[in-house]
Amino acid sequence: MENTSPSATTVPAHVVLVPGFWLGAWAWDDVLPHLRRRGVDAVALTLPGLEPDRADRGSVTLEDHVSVIEGALAAAPRDARVVLVAHSGAAAPATVALDRHVEEVDHVVWVDTAPVVDGFAMNAGLEGDEYPLSAQWDEELEGGSMAGLTDEQLATFQQRAVAQPAGAVRDAAHLTDERRLDVRMTLVATAFPSSEYRAGAEQGVPFLAGLKEFRNLDMVDLPTGHWPMWSEPERLADIIAGVARRD
Repeated sequence: MENTSPSATTVPAHVVLVPGFWLGAWAWDDVLPHLRRRGVDAVALTLPGLEPDRADRGSVTLEDHVSVIEGALAAAPRDARVVLVAHSGAAAPATVALDRHVEEVDHVVWVDTAPVVDGFAMNAGLEGDEYPLSAQWDEELEGGSMAGLTDEQLATFQQRAVAQPAGAVRDAAHLTDERRLDVRMTLVATAFPSSEYRAGAEQGVPFLAGLKEFRNLDMVDLPTGHWPMWSEPERLADIIAGVARRD
């Protein structure tokens, strides 16, 4: 049974929600009410270049994305446990922010994504200033990542999606603090089961290499598509709240 009482933990938690490619803070609108009903304080971010009216996306870098996450971590209440939640393409800036603030982050939740390794870039060869959703839309539909979304949700996604700043996709993550490898983490496997995540890491998939480095990582299966904040917002909130309320 759902526990909606804020007293479920003796240590308050502050959750920072970071959306993936093409998304702003609005991507978490369906999750936030469920978290708050469970007594969990949370803030959703819009990373630089993902503002609808941004005119200079070509100038945005990975460092710009990291800086905004760092600011959100710094703004957490002094006595709170900080839980960092990253979806999809937010894995790179979230890992860098964790690396710089190991002592401030108590737990990381990776939503259908994984922590990256030093030197990893999402797409080092990407050209131009922007990477629009349209460049990936057909592949996402055919590959099943949109599973669980209604026609209305798909339409909203297309209407509200903002082109991803290409610089933030090209830039490599630079990591220096190996203490990050011992931070508690939960990977929420949605579009693919956790067994496939593990298999991909063993097979040497570059994006999943971090799964072999991090020493305190659990996996949870939430079968749906790649966008569980829309297809399964309450169940995703349950997982995040469970982590946040843990002493």
